[in-house]
Amino acid sequence: MINIAIMGHGTVGSGVAELLINENGRIEDAVKSQINVKYILDLRKFDNLSYSDKFTDDFKVISDDDEIKIVVEVMGGINPAYQFVKECLLKGKSVVTSNKELVAAKGAELIDIANKNNVNFLFEASVGGGIPILRPLISCLAANEISEINGILNGTTNFILNKMIKDNMDFEDALKIAQDKGYAEKDPTADIEGHDACRKICILAALAFKKHVYPNQVETTGITDITLDDIEYADNFGFVIKLIGSAKKLASGNISASVRPTLVSKENMLSNVDGVFNAISVKGDAVGDVLFYGRGAGKMPTASAVVGDVIDCAKHLNAREYLYWNDGFDSYVETPDESTVLYVNATSDNSSELLESIISLFGEDIKMLRSSKDNSVAFLTNKDTKSKLLSKIKCIKADKIKILHTLF
Repeated sequence: MINIAIMGHGTVGSGVAELLINENGRIEDAVKSQINVKYILDLRKFDNLSYSDKFTDDFKVISDDDEIKIVVEVMGGINPAYQFVKECLLKGKSVVTSNKELVAAKGAELIDIANKNNVNFLFEASVGGGIPILRPLISCLAANEISEINGILNGTTNFILNKMIKDNMDFEDALKIAQDKGYAEKDPTADIEGHDACRKICILAALAFKKHVYPNQVETTGITDITLDDIEYADNFGFVIKLIGSAKKLASGNISASVRPTLVSKENMLSNVDGVFNAISVKGDAVGDVLFYGRGAGKMPTASAVVGDVIDCAKHLNAREYLYWNDGFDSYVETPDESTVLYVNATSDNSSELLESIISLFGEDIKMLRSSKDNSVAFLTNKDTKSKLLSKIKCIKADKIKILHTLF
């Protein structure tokens, strides 16, 4: 028998408990041993459950019990999760977590502690919910040098943008529906401002490139400024707007990393990822492009990934999964001056001056769309370096032209 504890009984934690307790026979077949949920840590009382007798509000009950071999952390946030996870690892207990914020902030340190104590620290559910992505990166794609990762990493923002694209619904109304359906929190900041996707690209980049990437190193922009005009213009140019997390290996050996609304060609598979689904594209030197697709969040998809890690830990109680990355450093993440196309949505009180200024700076051969409603224009520049394009945008602003939105 292998005794485990679950820390947290919220949406994901309750799903993990249900799977481990109600599907015990199937899990036992996979592990070749019985999995026993001995404790569930939560400050709240749950008196009407079939497993109500397992609850405790005292972390020390778990940390001091030598019979507990695996601990599942599904509390969320940094504190007290970090202190609890660290203590469990130091006491020789393997830890499984879905906590992307914890892994993105403290992953290198916790992996090192797990290594030194010959236990496992696994976090498949921290990226992509139920989509298997982290384990394939370190095992199935191990023969590849990964050069680039791009993906739709947040189901909430993808749902909102999809509503704007398909139903011509403005941002606020789409957000309200996402909240009503339980896809967005009451405070949706982490999703709509890009922080959630940022934490996930940090984890993916760390696993792929073997150095820790901290969220404050990643250029992050959310979707709150996207308008229906932007959606319509993008469509007419042959694109859709998606919130894309990206990490790329550079010739210098460092990486670039970003999260931002991006124009995605309708010919790109990511353009067809709708609703709350996630999709992650990985490019390797041997395999080429591989796409991982599925539900990126939700109670049971995420619980499924957590329990998969529990089963893996149970199979490797006396061995370690080869999962690691080293600590990073400030200059590791660069912002290269790459050649790109820029989308610009601009307006002015004087339409003729607006057009004259745009053409003089960007040339007559750019793709341009004019609004019939007001003196606004959207255009796609020709390819140039980011620095030169942004310099030209400053010149437009100097001509008393208002830039409503830009997208790379």
